[in-house]
Amino acid sequence: MTTETNEAAPYTRPRRNLKMWGAIGLSLGIVGPSLAMSGNGQGTAAAVGKAVPLIFVLGAIGIALIAHGFFRLTQRFNQAGSAYALVGMTIGPRAGFFSGYGIMATYVLFAIACLGAVGSFVNSFLANAQGSNLHPFQVPWVYSALAGFLVGAYLVTREFRNVVRTLLAIETIGIICMTVLVIVIFAKGGAAHGGGFNFGTFNPKGQSFSTIMAAVVAAFLSWAGFEACASLGEETDNPAKNIPKALLGCVLGTSVLFIIVMFAQTIGFGTNAAGIKAFSTSGNSLAALGHTYIGLWFSLIISFTAVISAFACFLGSSGTAGRLLYAFARDGLGPKPWAYLDAKRKQPVKALIAVFGVIAVVDYLSFVSGHPVIGTGDAALDSYFYFATVGAMTLMVSYLMVELGTMIHLVRDRKELMYEVIFPILGAAMIIAVFYFNVKGQTNWIAEPFLAGAIMLIGLLIAVGMPGLASKVGIGLSRNLSEPEGKEMPASSGHGQGPFPTAEV
Repeated sequence: MTTETNEAAPYTRPRRNLKMWGAIGLSLGIVGPSLAMSGNGQGTAAAVGKAVPLIFVLGAIGIALIAHGFFRLTQRFNQAGSAYALVGMTIGPRAGFFSGYGIMATYVLFAIACLGAVGSFVNSFLANAQGSNLHPFQVPWVYSALAGFLVGAYLVTREFRNVVRTLLAIETIGIICMTVLVIVIFAKGGAAHGGGFNFGTFNPKGQSFSTIMAAVVAAFLSWAGFEACASLGEETDNPAKNIPKALLGCVLGTSVLFIIVMFAQTIGFGTNAAGIKAFSTSGNSLAALGHTYIGLWFSLIISFTAVISAFACFLGSSGTAGRLLYAFARDGLGPKPWAYLDAKRKQPVKALIAVFGVIAVVDYLSFVSGHPVIGTGDAALDSYFYFATVGAMTLMVSYLMVELGTMIHLVRDRKELMYEVIFPILGAAMIIAVFYFNVKGQTNWIAEPFLAGAIMLIGLLIAVGMPGLASKVGIGLSRNLSEPEGKEMPASSGHGQGPFPTAEV
């Protein structure tokens, strides 16, 4: 048994200058409703045919079960580390680090993926703008990704209150456009390729249980990032009230939206074989339907909202990853420069620069190598789907840890709510089932579940093998969750007060 001192750098807490809508803006920015609804239904349609709306109903149920855990835990614990703090305060320091590592890896992967989506959707917009041109002008996707990268790098190091306002504005525009399209599809009775209103889309008949559960990962991907506002626990006014409200608002609002939009898209393309094929092979499903039901001008608007939604997801993901890296470094689990806030903007600029460096390298290597290849025929879209799916699976590992932490919290600390333990139990069961049916039958060693597993294995090895990790995390969380806002904190001497022991066991 050894005792380690926490070597975290002195720090100043971020300003509490965000309201509930600012927290919702970050979660919506990473969820990216326009991006999700433009690009996440195609693979589901290819897998389960007309049952796409059913898959999103199941996804909404699963996300609601997971959101319950975040809701209950953020009523008690709020910090910049999201699951890092929530799991650390309920299960223990090593589990907290492992969960936070998974969340951080997820947002880096999402940021990498979203630059691919920016490149793909820019070319889709250009192709739409050129009408029936058989060989439309296109740009190498890395150029569009670079433009998004540079603008994002500038914005994310500015006042973060303005960033979340930008995210909220972007996604509000996209939601309005989707709502208009849904109304028109319903008014015209759907069925561009035949089928009309068909509520059999909510019927699992003809689909195996394993096929349905394997497809649910695409639905989970659509909601991935709803919990991002939990990383704003030190920047949001009255976080014990506003963070849970933001989580609830994001999940409920997007659940209703996604189910209705996916139903509209399915009947809009048509529920017969021709319609399902058109849906599953569409580069941007919303833009294609906008062209069919309203006209080219609306299709261009939808195409553009998909571009800015992908950019918003990149902006929110990279910003959140930087905050998680900052939270680690602040507790002595990374280089000290990453633990400091910029004196003027009160943003973790050096941690953000480190995150942006990783994103730039991976996206550039993906472009020059032409990998990964998953068969969409669009290199940028291949990059998006591959890295986003890997990120969704690392995120589900962290979600599973939050579910376990919620069980412990309810049984140990919230006995008056102990009956609610059924929700995290069901949520954990659903996560495990989705994992199982996605790993089952995989033979490619670089398949998404295996890469996600390898990334999380690295985090597990660090959590188990890093000397003094439990002590550093324990001291850091005790300090960060108890000290008042704005107080300049010295580096811990290694004997902090709080629920964690300082000795390494």
